[in-house]
Amino acid sequence: MKTARILIADDKEENLYLLRALLQGHGFEVLEACHGAEALERARLNPPNLIIADILMPVMDGFALCREWKRDATLKMIPFIFYTATYTHDSDREFALGLGAERFIVKPEEPDTLLTIIRETLQQNGKKSLATNGPADDTPTPRLIGKTPEQDGSCFLKQYNTALVRKLESKMEQLERANRKLKLELIERERGEAERKKLQEQLTQAQKLDSIGRLAGGVAHDFNNMLHVILGFAEMALDKIDSANPLHADLVEIQNAAKRSTSLTRQLLTFARRQPCVAEVIDLNVTIKGMLKMLRSLIGEDVDLSWRAQAGLWPVEMDPSQFDQILINLCVNARQAIAGVGKVAIETCNAVLDEAHCAAFQEAAPGDYVLLTVSDNGCGMGKDVLDHLFEPFFTTKGGCNNTGLGLATVYGIVKQNNGLIKAYSEPSKGTTFKIHLPRYTGELLQQKKFAPAPPARQGHETILLVEDEPAILVMLKKILERLDYRVLTAERPEEAMRLAEKHTGKIQLLITDLVMPEMNGLDLAQQLSALNRGLKCLFMSGYTTTFIPQQGLPIPSGNFLQKPFSGKDLANKVQAVLESQTEPVFRADI
Repeated sequence: MKTARILIADDKEENLYLLRALLQGHGFEVLEACHGAEALERARLNPPNLIIADILMPVMDGFALCREWKRDATLKMIPFIFYTATYTHDSDREFALGLGAERFIVKPEEPDTLLTIIRETLQQNGKKSLATNGPADDTPTPRLIGKTPEQDGSCFLKQYNTALVRKLESKMEQLERANRKLKLELIERERGEAERKKLQEQLTQAQKLDSIGRLAGGVAHDFNNMLHVILGFAEMALDKIDSANPLHADLVEIQNAAKRSTSLTRQLLTFARRQPCVAEVIDLNVTIKGMLKMLRSLIGEDVDLSWRAQAGLWPVEMDPSQFDQILINLCVNARQAIAGVGKVAIETCNAVLDEAHCAAFQEAAPGDYVLLTVSDNGCGMGKDVLDHLFEPFFTTKGGCNNTGLGLATVYGIVKQNNGLIKAYSEPSKGTTFKIHLPRYTGELLQQKKFAPAPPARQGHETILLVEDEPAILVMLKKILERLDYRVLTAERPEEAMRLAEKHTGKIQLLITDLVMPEMNGLDLAQQLSALNRGLKCLFMSGYTTTFIPQQGLPIPSGNFLQKPFSGKDLANKVQAVLESQTEPVFRADI
């Protein structure tokens, strides 16, 4: 049986490939054309047994190709199959069949079904297929259904234009939908880019804050060491001077100033997130009074800071350093809202919130509160700013000096302490922050009068003192020697090991800094215990108990002193450790 030759007309290479692979795989010979004009030219040179044509093609589309095909005396008896994915309307089918096409198939069609249609069409055509050397066929040219030859041309153009207009309208709708989708995608992409940029800025700010926090923690550690030296020598000097001596009062002032400075260290460590939150029952009036001088220095002399306190203010329970953060951030925020001369007012009072008042707050519970109000007469802000005021990294102030975390920090602390916060502001009318903190209703601890602690006993033991800060090393040695202890000193762990190896007598106690270069205090204690069985150990550090575990070190329970500590604290702790019957345990996982 002679192999059937099939001509494929389609402008898409992938469509040609799929049909070619299908037909050749089932024994057909395949010719190809990328548009109607090329299909006509190839068919006239080498007539096929069947043509499969797409409709939407350049140069000459499928409709025009079919019309010319059926008007050509050589080709008109060759079956014509439309295979289209664009012209799929019923009127398109009618128009195609009216042009003389044998079949109209909508893409995609199952391969087996498509092969069946092709074979049936070839069989139905039968002997009508035009042989290359056959006689001329005088079969009349197909015309559009119901039309005379005179009407055929104009009718074809009319229906052809109708199909084109319909398809153009369909394509325009698709294009509009695609444009709308593209616009939405562009909008989402722009939003995503803006969000990515925002997140990058937030990451940069967070990294800056982390660096600042590390710096603050390091500064606080060194500051603790200096305070320790000041407090230690001031204490020793006071012990040597009679209270009637004028220098005694001066030394007391030095000691008090150093003690007050420890609160600054605590604030630095809180900012560095190296200080744990320790809730205390506090009187906000007392706390604010102690901060007024610092707040006035912070906001500057051109801003008048006033404070109105209600007598008999209820106590609250929170970490004092957290309240310091709240007040400092609110005052700084108020100062930044004031251009030039202005006023900032702080007010405290007791407040009782009922159901009606709670409606103004989210997640508010009726009850007794202490109300802190901080207001200014600065530039104020509109609702669009108020809605985002407590969001992290949100700021209306340009420049790299504004992190956008001040009010977010205030909000977080208030919520952490089950409080309420609300801001009231209008442009050019200043801003007022109202913070409600729950009243503490537990029992207040009465200040007990303790009898003076008995003086620490005089010692006779040998102590190995290891401290990498020379000034502290000198101070602690003097304190211990005044208590009649024999003291060996070393600034580095390796030096301490050499001293212990050379010392001929017994060392009863090791006092060592916990965090040191070369070797930490725990490892040093473990190695020295191998040389001195029964060695007691006392650890100390200027870092806090939350930072030390971050370095992979456990907190030695009981045998630990937090710098700065007094000489009396040292004497009592040394005595307690030496008299303890507990054997030292050194494990990295305790």
